[in-house]
Amino acid sequence: MTLHLPLTQSYATLGPRFYHAQQAQPVKAPELLLLNEGLARDLGLDPEGLKSADGVALLSGNAPPPQHSPIAQVYAGHQFGGWSPQLGDGRALLLGEIETPRGTFDVQLKGSGRTPYSRNGDGRAWLGPVLREFIVSEAMHALGVPTTRALAAVATGEMVQRERAYPGAILTRVAASHIRVGTFQYFAARGDTEALEALTAYAIRRHYPEAGGPMEFLSAVVEAQARLIAQWMSLGFIHGVMNTDNMAISGQTIDYGPCAFIDTYHPQTVYSSIDRMGRYAYDRQAQIGGWNLAQLASALLPIMGGEEAIPEATERVNVFRDSYQQAYLARFGAKLGLADPTADDLPLITELLEIMTAEAADFTNSFRALTEGYNPLPDSLAFAAWHGKWQARAPAREIMATANPAIIPRNHRIEEAIQAAVAGSLAPATRLIEALAHPHDPPEGTEDLRLPPEPHEVVAATFCGT
Repeated sequence: MTLHLPLTQSYATLGPRFYHAQQAQPVKAPELLLLNEGLARDLGLDPEGLKSADGVALLSGNAPPPQHSPIAQVYAGHQFGGWSPQLGDGRALLLGEIETPRGTFDVQLKGSGRTPYSRNGDGRAWLGPVLREFIVSEAMHALGVPTTRALAAVATGEMVQRERAYPGAILTRVAASHIRVGTFQYFAARGDTEALEALTAYAIRRHYPEAGGPMEFLSAVVEAQARLIAQWMSLGFIHGVMNTDNMAISGQTIDYGPCAFIDTYHPQTVYSSIDRMGRYAYDRQAQIGGWNLAQLASALLPIMGGEEAIPEATERVNVFRDSYQQAYLARFGAKLGLADPTADDLPLITELLEIMTAEAADFTNSFRALTEGYNPLPDSLAFAAWHGKWQARAPAREIMATANPAIIPRNHRIEEAIQAAVAGSLAPATRLIEALAHPHDPPEGTEDLRLPPEPHEVVAATFCGT
């Protein structure tokens, strides 16, 4: 089967200060582990061609696209609040973009080797983080969350050294784009207004063509992020590393590193092993989202009128708070079956979450039990009192059924899949991926995947993988 990959590279037209062109580092023995055939067809690609020797060579970086050189994009960012003036794709290369009837999509290799932006990293990825991103990003897509997606996972036939040696792998990631808040920060910090103008015009054309200029572009990003983070919250999702270089201006979830879904609910939950101060805890995600957007506004000031534009830019960023609150109310209102939730319903939502915290209730299963007509906390007097108030609002279970998944990618199941894959079996990963494709109506025989972890199965920390 002949491989046909119709790639363009429009980002490269911005000029060499935006990227570094290079080939991926070849790998020893590439082997296709997972292929997202549905996504391949959505992109107009032939799955059989991607499975061929030529396809695997491309997905491993051993054979570059014939049209042009891959590129590593440069950006800066605030990492845990600390400023890093130059970051960039330290282990990823953009193969190019594919035009589809639904828009333009980047195709990127993650784990493809060192670039000038690798700093002290080896540019590689090991199998664990590759599987985690594949599983979680596809689960997020099935849940209706804007997200990058996983096209393929390829084993490299080489070992990657972390705390010990692990099998290496490369993820092929598909995204609306890989432009980040940190991309704008990079050029703003250098006083390169020409590059800022070019980048903003490109981002507007690609993502927000209705925006009339940088100020309206800022507003569009604010609204997209407000909706996105409200969705995260409604699903108990914790991104884990909300640095400005990990916030995509497209409004997609990007960079699944130490991400996790909450099991036992607590608003201050943190899983990321590197988030020692809880900066990116579950209940701080909206606050950090607003902070990140303020950094985007600051970066855009030089092309919005400088200091004179600060009041308007501030006002537009401050809209995030109300937009997020509206989106949060709509999402959690739907979880409780409320057709038209109002601000008067916020106490009902807050009270339930407080009861769930006190009772150490499972986040996903509690809401699903309500959906299915079961009492998730039969021994709680506080819940019984709350339940009466909720019933008075005449909740509609058909609304709840689409807002409350029965199955999520639980941390212990992801870890189980990773350990099995390292030992040579992809069966648990494949089973999990197939079940997560139907989060509201999972296949029969997958009931065990809905269960919270036993004490010995609890995953207390997740890791970045670099």
